[in-house]
Amino acid sequence: MNRKTLLPALACALLVFSMLGCGTTDHLQSIQLSTSNSAETPPGTLDLYGEGGTAQLYTWGNYSSGVPRLFANEPVQYQISVTPGSLDQFNDPLPAPPNTVQLSEDGLLTAVTPFICSWQNSAVPPATTPAWGLSGSYTVTATFQGFTSPAVFVGVASQAGLDLNGTNPTGECGPPPTQ
Repeated sequence: MNRKTLLPALACALLVFSMLGCGTTDHLQSIQLSTSNSAETPPGTLDLYGEGGTAQLYTWGNYSSGVPRLFANEPVQYQISVTPGSLDQFNDPLPAPPNTVQLSEDGLLTAVTPFICSWQNSAVPPATTPAWGLSGSYTVTATFQGFTSPAVFVGVASQAGLDLNGTNPTGECGPPPTQ
C-alpha cells in the first residue's frame, strides 16, 4: 500500500469504528421512588404505623432503552418536608421533620418521638368503628443527576388515636397496616 491509499483507508476505518456506538447510548430520562428493591413500583401513600414504624424507599432510574435500573451505592439525595396544609388528629399543623419522622441518607423512614397521628376519624355514632381520612402527610422526593422523583406521601400513625364519640374504642390511629 502506498500513502495515497493508506490515509483514506485509515480515515474510513476510523469512521466505521466511531459509528459503531451511534444510536446505542442509554441515557437517564427520569427517576422514581419505590418500596421495592427488585421492581420499580410506585408506592402510593405510605403509612409509618406504630412507634418506630419504618418504610424503606429505593430510587430507580428510567433510561431511554426502556430498562429501569435500581440505584445502589449511587449518590441519591433524599428530601423530606411537610405537605402544605397538613394537620394532625388535633387539627394542629404537622411538625417539620425530623421532629416526628427521620429520613436516613439511604431512604429509610422511621417514626420517632414526639409520636403523632396524621389521620382523623370521621365516623359518627352509632358507628363503633373508625372511618379514617388522612389529614396530614410528609412529602419525600429523591434527586439524582439533576432529576427529581415524583413525590411520595407519608402518613404517620405512631400515636394513639382519639375516641371522642365512641367510634374508636380501641384507640387506633389510622387504618391498620396491610401485608
